[in-house]
Parts: sequence; C-alpha cells; structure tokens
Amino acid sequence: MTQGGTNLPRVGGYNQAVVLDAIRTAGPVSRVELAPLTGLTSQTVSNVVRRLLDAGLVSESGYAPSSGGKRRTLLSPRADGAYAVGVQLDPGAALIVVVDLSGEVLASRRVKLPDGGEPADVVARVAGAAQRLTARTRIDPARLLGTGIAAPGPIDGPAGAVVSPPNLAGWGRVPLLEMFGAATGTPVALDNDATAAAIGERWIGGKNRAGSFLFIYLGTGVGAGIVLNNTVLHGDSGNAGEFGHFAVDADGITCDCGSTNCVGPYVSPAGVIGDLLERHGDAAAGRIGLTGAAEGVHRDWKLLRQAARRGDDAAVDVVRRAGRRFGQAARGAVALLDVSRVVLGGEAVRGIEPILCEEIDAAVNATSVARVIRRISVEQSVIGEAVGAVGAASLILHGNYAPGWRMLTRP
Repeated sequence: MTQGGTNLPRVGGYNQAVVLDAIRTAGPVSRVELAPLTGLTSQTVSNVVRRLLDAGLVSESGYAPSSGGKRRTLLSPRADGAYAVGVQLDPGAALIVVVDLSGEVLASRRVKLPDGGEPADVVARVAGAAQRLTARTRIDPARLLGTGIAAPGPIDGPAGAVVSPPNLAGWGRVPLLEMFGAATGTPVALDNDATAAAIGERWIGGKNRAGSFLFIYLGTGVGAGIVLNNTVLHGDSGNAGEFGHFAVDADGITCDCGSTNCVGPYVSPAGVIGDLLERHGDAAAGRIGLTGAAEGVHRDWKLLRQAARRGDDAAVDVVRRAGRRFGQAARGAVALLDVSRVVLGGEAVRGIEPILCEEIDAAVNATSVARVIRRISVEQSVIGEAVGAVGAASLILHGNYAPGWRMLTRP
C-alpha cells in the first residue's frame, strides 16, 4: 500500500484538536460560538480556524441567520479532508472499509480467511485487499492517515500484539501492529474489537454520543467498550471491557477462561444456538433450519436471527434469555461506571437489537440509582453491523484529530 498521509497537514497541538472536535460535533458552527464551546479566546479560535482551513480539514459552509448585524460564517468539517482504512479481524473473514473524515464508508470488502490461517498469511491477504480497495476509491494518497485494526482480544496494548485470542485458534503472541505496519506501509493503530467499536460510535455519533456510555459488542464473542467523559478506558494492558467474563446466574457452561458463570458462553451465537437445541429440541431446529454443527455456527445464527424477527416462538425465547443475561451483566457494569447510556452493536446482533435492548433496558433501569436519579438510555449503534471495521478506521481518525486521545499505534 502506498505510504499515506506523508504530506497531509496535521492538527498541531491540543487547541487545534479541541476546535476541530467542536466543529465536528456541533457544526455547522460560527467562530463566535466556538469560543464558549472550547473555552478558548476569540483570537485563539480565529488563529486555529485559519490553520484548519489552510489544512483543508474544515470549510466555510454558509451563513447563520441574521440577527441584525453582519451574518456569521458557519464552519463544517470537510469529509474529504482525511481518510482512513479500517480492518475488523474475525475467524473466517476480515471486513475492510475505507472511510472519510466524517466516518462515511466509501468502499468495503469482506475477505474470506482460511480456517486456522497463519498470522503472516492473514496479514498479507488482508493488506493486499486493503491496497486494492483504496486504489479503487481513488482517494488522495496524501490524505490517507493510516490503517486501524480491530482484533479479538486479549491484546498486549503496549506491545501492539494479540495474545492467544480464543476465537483465533493457534495464534499465540502475534505482533499485529508491527506486521500490518510492514505490510501496509502506513501508520497502524490496534485495539480490541469492542473498544474500537466504541471509539467509532463516539466519532460517528458526534453530539449524540458525547459524554459517557457503555458499548456492548457482539461478534463471534462478546466484549464492551467504555467511554467516560469522552475518553476511552483501555486499562493497564489495553483489555478494559472484558464484558464476556462478567459473572451471571448461570447453569454451569465452562468459559474458555475456566469459569462456569461468565456471561459470554450464554450470549454468544454458539451459546444461543445450543440453548435452542437444548430447550426446544430437533423439531424447532428443523423448522428454523439449524444444523447444530460447530462449523455451521455462522449460517445457523443468521437463520436463528431471521426466525426471531419473524416471531418464531423458540427463536424469540432463546434470544430473550440471552438478552436477560446481557441485562444481568450490563446492570453491574452500569452501576460500577455510573454511565447514563448503554449502546448495543456488532454484526451478530443484526435484526435482533430490539429484543436485546428491551431486556437490557429492563435490567439496567431496575437499579435504585436509575429509578431515583435518571433513567438509563439503551440504544442501538448509530453505525450498524459494520461498527467494528468503522471503529477500526476511527482509531486512526480519533488518534490524529481528537483532543487528548490515546491511540495504541506505531508509525
């Protein structure tokens, strides 16, 4: 891949990042409005805006209604001001997207990966596909900031490596940051898939995702991203948000960590499929078209979700049971973090979000704090099923253009 972003003027310093973030979340907005929004002086705002205009990151997009004096010029971010590539790694496939500064997906491609693929082969295949995808979009290579990778955890954040992820069999300690950097020739950022999804939600959601929220992510596995006061929580090793290991009132299914009361095995696609087979038997499975085979989880899960959307009693029953387990874990997380919003997303929840959100809502709003002080909002992702890949690209955008953001990255 062509080295990207080498000639692109960067946002220099904290003040410029603050102003750009304010324009992005509140825009279109005038210079006069930016001063109270950012806490900067009018002169500083004026100087910063001039640099952002020169860099091609914002544009003058019209005029505010007249209030009797000179009409104020409005500022908006330029979607074509910068670009990033996002890669969501999952067992069996990688989803690759190219996004612009506004977070719009300009192109996407799903790349099949061989079962038990060696890390070097996977990186080479994905990097090559990303190169072809960016060439197809015909974006300005000088404005390509880099490549973000959303990978199943656990990760060693400081080292830029994934460490024996349960969903990538045979992978030990794999230095993905270094490997993708060499394969793409661009700056690379790495985070676990759930945290990347939360960062994407914050970037794309703008003022609707400002502040604090818990993002529950369901893909092949389950995780969470935590944003508090517009700052993501990574934890000391980069693994904050291991939602799948929250303890719930469970029936003894063993998690990959060895525990028998982790929520993950009960709410994962394989777990919910197994629950349907156990509770409703072959008749329900045959009606829906499930095979129950380990290699058929992706297909079976799609059919089960479709059945739940149609109102099939057995499918709705097990999805609601999973939702109640989600709710048990979310209730504890919300009580600990004191967030006022829970967001649900990920490719694996497509079509069943309303059922899951209803059960999570009932659980998190049963706490005394929620009843007395404020209701907790439970919402679907604003990005949709591609939230992992878009979140990966947002690692790059946020790392370059958000104030005070810590990105697990290496040039």
